[in-house]
Amino acid sequence: MSSTIPTESEIERLHLHEIEEIIRAGDAKQIADLVAGLDTDTLRRAYSMLDHELWESMGSMLNPEGYADVIARLAEAQAVKLLEGLEPDRAADIIEELPADIAGDLLREMNQDYTANILQQIENPSESEELRERAAYQWDSAGGLMSDQVVSFPITATVGEVLSDLSGNAEEYSDRDVQYVYVVDEEGVLKGVLPLRSLVLTARKTPVSKIMIGNPLSVRVDRPARDLLGIFATASFFGLPVVDADGQLEGIVSREAVQEAMADQQTEDYLKAAGIVGGEELRSMPLRSRSLRRLIWLIPNILLNIMAASVIALYQDTLEAVIALAVFLPIVSDMSGCSGNQAVAVSIRELTLGIIRPKDFRRVIFKEGLLGLINGIVLGCLLGTAAGLWQGNLVLGLVIGCALALNTLMSVLLGGLVPLFLKKLKADPALASGPVLTTCTDMCGFFLVLGLASLVLGQLT
Repeated sequence: MSSTIPTESEIERLHLHEIEEIIRAGDAKQIADLVAGLDTDTLRRAYSMLDHELWESMGSMLNPEGYADVIARLAEAQAVKLLEGLEPDRAADIIEELPADIAGDLLREMNQDYTANILQQIENPSESEELRERAAYQWDSAGGLMSDQVVSFPITATVGEVLSDLSGNAEEYSDRDVQYVYVVDEEGVLKGVLPLRSLVLTARKTPVSKIMIGNPLSVRVDRPARDLLGIFATASFFGLPVVDADGQLEGIVSREAVQEAMADQQTEDYLKAAGIVGGEELRSMPLRSRSLRRLIWLIPNILLNIMAASVIALYQDTLEAVIALAVFLPIVSDMSGCSGNQAVAVSIRELTLGIIRPKDFRRVIFKEGLLGLINGIVLGCLLGTAAGLWQGNLVLGLVIGCALALNTLMSVLLGGLVPLFLKKLKADPALASGPVLTTCTDMCGFFLVLGLASLVLGQLT
């Protein structure tokens, strides 16, 4: 007798059903064991597949530490939604259990009034102030990425005192993944870093000031992630100390955190270029909110496309006389759009790396203009030859080829310059590859094809 092996989707449904049943049963011990046993991917997927009210019910049966474990492993948008559904005092208890960097990220993304209410509920004034400062940092800055799990000792300490503290609190320090030991003065100002080898091989009565490496490389809390990535690319550090404007040690930013931030930045730029401009979107979010956020981007597209189509209406007689032109209109606009998006990508990358600034528009015009001219001629010759051979009309080939060449030149110039213009206006350069570039490329492409065709209409019919 053969047995049917369940499919992967059937196994997943059984697993989700099991999770749902455990939560509905309301057994706090079972729920805590369930959460502890789920890996991060399964936890996030279960959150997106099960009712939100179910997760709110589960959260009410977890202690703050257990709930913080759930929050820390969910996607940021999921975690924010769960926290904003809680009373501020309950949310404050959970925030206090989270690592400072994660707590700061979540407070930054939540409603400002709600964040203020949470901070008011935190009894420890110094902890509340620290979280308030963290929430004020840009998410992709050293302050936003740093961990407070930094080990430091006063400059007056001896080697023996440092070693005794490290060995006496070995379990705590192992959780911090200690790579560096720093030295600070009485005001907390960073003075040096202690090589672990020197600590072990130096007499215990020796002051740490004698063996520390003075004036270590450090970064300010407002240093952007792209700068940090450049530093890590040229030096083999696991992490960098982060200091405030007065040089006081605030935390440590790791290479891994910077790499993750840059990957997140690239994802965010991609989403914006695709029209997701209201922040991260997940399908577990409310349908109305998702719909409105997309429509804000799509509705202007209708107006801009009507503008592009109006060019065709102006040359309707030409298009009716030479119907073959209709075949090449989308090709010219699409090829030019691709060229423009390439220029956008290069400008955004150079802006991110700090290679160019908005004032460098002349350099961009020269570099992109030369490239656009070469690529435009090559592409124009290829498409023009195809058009001429297809219709057996050399003039048609010249019209299509010249239109593509000129439109390619225009699109790469526009694609290279628009990100600089948006940057100057303090807007996100990633928006450059959206409807503005597309509409301009379409309008110019249609105008060039139909306008040139109108000039030589007698030789095309």
